[in-house]
Amino acid sequence: MSAPRARRPAKKPRDQYHHGDLRRALLQAAVRTIQKHGFDALTLRAVGEELGVSRSALYRHFADKSALLTAVAGEGFRMLRTGLTEAWEAAGKGRRGFEAMGEAYVRFAREHPWHYRVMFGSGFELDTADPELSQEGTASFHVLLDALVEQQQQGLVKAEDPQMQANFVWALVHGVALLAIDGSFEHQGAGVDALTRYAMERLRTGIGS
Repeated sequence: MSAPRARRPAKKPRDQYHHGDLRRALLQAAVRTIQKHGFDALTLRAVGEELGVSRSALYRHFADKSALLTAVAGEGFRMLRTGLTEAWEAAGKGRRGFEAMGEAYVRFAREHPWHYRVMFGSGFELDTADPELSQEGTASFHVLLDALVEQQQQGLVKAEDPQMQANFVWALVHGVALLAIDGSFEHQGAGVDALTRYAMERLRTGIGS
């Protein structure tokens, strides 16, 4: 008598996602498609077929590819904002917290390179008027801006235009992040970490009071 075969896990029935799950699943599928096949391969139809959902269910969440990519960017900014805030607070704010934010920024880009490319890459038809994208993008920048203002009040940072300072800091860590995800370092892990630390140290001598 042969042993009974193990039953395969049943696939999720078409359109049988809990409220909110489908949108999240579509975003995850979009990022996977970009990672495996590139941005040109991303279509609503391909993402829907991967998840086994009907076209009507798909279009209830995203009208077109632009809307899908906009949501990916919005999700990316939300994750970035959360990571920066957690790093700032966990390190006790102040100088160490600020350095931790810089490290967290580069780490986010390395861990979520495809989100990062959609967030900041050129050539993507994102809906810049989308409320979620606008809100999350602004909020993530304000984490940096607020940290600078707080340090100015404590006498840790020069009392200069905080908006200009924030743009300067962002330009620095953004450059390191792009080099990292483009594979421009011979020893990727150690090289990126060392450059990030060096950049934050030199940044401190530049804007520190």
